[in-house]
Amino acid sequence: MHQWLESPTGRYLLDWEQQRCDEAVADVFGYHSLQLGLPMLQGLRANRMPQRWLAVESMDATAAALPGCAVHAVLEPSALPFAESSLDLLVLPHTLESTCDPHGALREVARVLVPEGRAVIFGINPASWWGIQSAVTPRGTRLPDVRSAIGYWRLRDWLRLLALDVQAVEFGCHRPAVQSLQWHERWGWMDALGERAWPILGGVYCVVATKRVPGMRLMGPAWRQRAPATAAAAPLAHRRNRKI
Repeated sequence: MHQWLESPTGRYLLDWEQQRCDEAVADVFGYHSLQLGLPMLQGLRANRMPQRWLAVESMDATAAALPGCAVHAVLEPSALPFAESSLDLLVLPHTLESTCDPHGALREVARVLVPEGRAVIFGINPASWWGIQSAVTPRGTRLPDVRSAIGYWRLRDWLRLLALDVQAVEFGCHRPAVQSLQWHERWGWMDALGERAWPILGGVYCVVATKRVPGMRLMGPAWRQRAPATAAAAPLAHRRNRKI
């Protein structure tokens, strides 16, 4: 996929995802954040957490040659070496499509996220014009192989099973995938039309999910708990005085 991202359509996808990611992570607070995969996307640049890490599945030549790209770890998405409830933010740009165990990777995301922690997930939409193009054209010519792509509705069901509540979803990249930069710019009018007429047919989606913990309740200040006990003691003392 790294080579395909050098094409006009690939750069178009990266620009859309970079903008969505900057918006999604800007207001997430905490201490530890992790981007898992796709070092060409600077998924944590708009976040202000003190610890921001980038991890990849394999240290290939493309990732190592990126200017200014500091890869902190090489790890397997389905076996993250982090303690339970230790990360505040996870960014997964097409990570589920590249791993052999996407459901296991999501289980790890749910395990390592703190309560109310956030996950930002990007994926190719198989139910889109890009999915149709990939099915009818030879593989590798215009689009990466989308046979391993996970549809949004399927992903949403997986997230619900893991107590990850979908907070927002957005579809984008409505232009057809072409190799020519000139034709890519000519199809630019389809972005505005697609967002109005068929938003769910965008070539890529961005899902923002929050980890919910059943039964968790925020505790109020101590003085609010003592006030009812004090108020209840006054009538009792008053009744005793009347008997005397």
